[in-house]
Amino acid sequence: MSTSFDPRFLEDLAKRLSDAMPPQVAALKNDFEANFKSVLQSGLAKLELVTRQEFDVQAGVLARTREKLAALEARLVSLEGELGRFERDVSDQGEPPAG
Repeated sequence: MSTSFDPRFLEDLAKRLSDAMPPQVAALKNDFEANFKSVLQSGLAKLELVTRQEFDVQAGVLARTREKLAALEARLVSLEGELGRFERDVSDQGEPPAG
C-alpha cells in the first residue's frame, strides 16, 4: 500500500540535505536540492509505507477483531460446557436404574 508524502516534507528534507553541502559547491545547490528531492521521493515510494492515519485505522480494526475473537472463544468454552452437561444428562437418563 504505497502513499505519497507531503511535498513540503520532501522539500524541507531536500533543502536540509543541500544546506549541509560544503560551501564550495554552493553554485550547484539548486541542482542538488532538486536531485535530492527526486531521489528521496523515488526511494520512499519503493518502501510502500502507509500514513499514520492508515496505520491507526488498521490498528483499530485489529483491536476490534481481537475483542471479537476473545468473545467468541469465551462463548465457545461456555457452549462446550453446556454440551458436556447435556451429554452427561442424556447418558444418565439412558442408563437402566440400578437395583
